[in-house]
Amino acid sequence: MGLTYFKRYRMEFDFVDPIWSAAAPANYEFVGFSEGLIREHAEVKYRSFAQELDANVFPSLGRKDGCLRLMREIVSRENFVPESTWLLRYRDPMTGFVEAVGTVQGVQWDGWGSIQNLGIVPMHRGRGLGSLLLARAATGFRSVGLAHMHLEVTNDNTAAVRLYDRLGFKRARVVYKAAEVAGA
Repeated sequence: MGLTYFKRYRMEFDFVDPIWSAAAPANYEFVGFSEGLIREHAEVKYRSFAQELDANVFPSLGRKDGCLRLMREIVSRENFVPESTWLLRYRDPMTGFVEAVGTVQGVQWDGWGSIQNLGIVPMHRGRGLGSLLLARAATGFRSVGLAHMHLEVTNDNTAAVRLYDRLGFKRARVVYKAAEVAGA
């Protein structure tokens, strides 16, 4: 095990800019937060991040129990924003099988909405679903009186960085996250 530093961007979005569309495409539905969905959020978080770079940066994302513990921690915070926490489900039109395929959680810090995790399971990526979840989170932050939101993204997660750039997020600063990585 060695210590590695991951370059991350803090990206910010002001709500004076237009918020992009948040309508669910066919066969998808948004589900607002409730306590009974914590395990489902955690499962989606695990399926979204376990094989990704961020599981190295934040090891809890690479384990089911870590994702469940993280979800419980987020929702127990005094600054948790349930209005900005959404689950995205998909219903297979052939079988009727329903599964959760996306998640986002929000908290507020110093007058800012803060995206904690935005995850889409690999099989459902590339369909604009991350943008839709972000729009739902943004609408939730606005509904509780916040004027802007931010998130952090690992520099090497180029697809996510491109998404946030395209949606109008601005790179506010560079931060470094130290993590123990096997073979580093």
